[in-house]
Amino acid sequence: MGKEGFLSPKAIGNRIKAKGLQKLRWYCQMCQKQCRDENGFKCHCMSESHQRQLLLASEDPNKIMDNFSQEFKNDFIELIRRRFGTKRVQNNIVYNEYINDREHVHMNSTQWETLTEFTKWLGKEGFCKVDETPKGWYIQYIDRDPETIRRQEELERKKKQDLDDQERSAKFIEEQVRRGQGGREPEEAPVFTELKRESEEEKVTFNLAKGSCSSADGPSKASVALGPSALKAAGSVKRKDAPSTSEAKEKKKKSALDEIMEMEEQKKRSVRADHWLHPGIVIKVVTKRLGEKYHKKKGVVKEVQDKYTAVVKMIDSGDKLKLDQSHLETVIPAPGKRVLVLNGVYRDTEALLASIDERKFSATLTLDSGRMKGRRVDGIAYEDFSKMA
Repeated sequence: MGKEGFLSPKAIGNRIKAKGLQKLRWYCQMCQKQCRDENGFKCHCMSESHQRQLLLASEDPNKIMDNFSQEFKNDFIELIRRRFGTKRVQNNIVYNEYINDREHVHMNSTQWETLTEFTKWLGKEGFCKVDETPKGWYIQYIDRDPETIRRQEELERKKKQDLDDQERSAKFIEEQVRRGQGGREPEEAPVFTELKRESEEEKVTFNLAKGSCSSADGPSKASVALGPSALKAAGSVKRKDAPSTSEAKEKKKKSALDEIMEMEEQKKRSVRADHWLHPGIVIKVVTKRLGEKYHKKKGVVKEVQDKYTAVVKMIDSGDKLKLDQSHLETVIPAPGKRVLVLNGVYRDTEALLASIDERKFSATLTLDSGRMKGRRVDGIAYEDFSKMA
């Protein structure tokens, strides 16, 4: 009878059995070998290679266990950080996903006997936030990456700067209002008193002249001394002066409004975001961590996650990668091609590349969308726009 081939039923059955997870009781962590049944595990324990591993482990068993514990902890935390981020998730869900890898370090070879004990240890050491619920233990990864902390500090600084700008704008508007009033303090509300006569013989008089009550006596006495011709002359002078004062106030109001508009325009131009990724643009991979296959290669941003992370589809190979914006740079096309403005006052505006200034590392764009369509803008930096796919 001939030897069974690769496609024989027995060979296919053996490959099916070997595929996927097997029973933990038949796994040897020292040799990293998975046996399919009890007989195979017994034969492995009697083998010479297994006996040599036991002799090596008996020399310093604590060191071996510490190495396995450290590897298990690193892989588990890396899975939480990469797969779930800072989301709150049940520890069993993470563990079930961790053991899907056949080459994972088994917990029975570490210093922790149960998953609950390992979860409590993560909370005690400050790697995760842990809390117990009726449904089980939940964990939440604490991200202490310096890059993430730097981004959070920049966001807090930006929020504080926006609040300072709002307070500065409010003070500026108050100053303009005070200047529009000519530096006069707001008039106090008049105080109304009861009409009383000190004696029965005193006559009640009403002063209907314009102006405050305190200044009523002065003009009345002066008007008695002046003749009718002088009163006419004074009235004509007042009528001539009135238009000039109103025009001056109007000019003051217009100048204050112009100053406010200029300040708002400068504020818009000065505010720049620390993220520039946008779906549909062409970018270039600048990191060398992915190897020479992707270094200096171009791709198209298909999706933006959390403002700083992009799902990129490479143009040459068609592979999809998840990259941070610090590992990417913009692509400058030839003049006449369509680009997208990624930062500054014209953010998210499509434009045509008119010319490139290589000495100043900037370009001149002609806006092709929005209210400013047709406007020509100079001095747009290379990192503030990119080619459209």
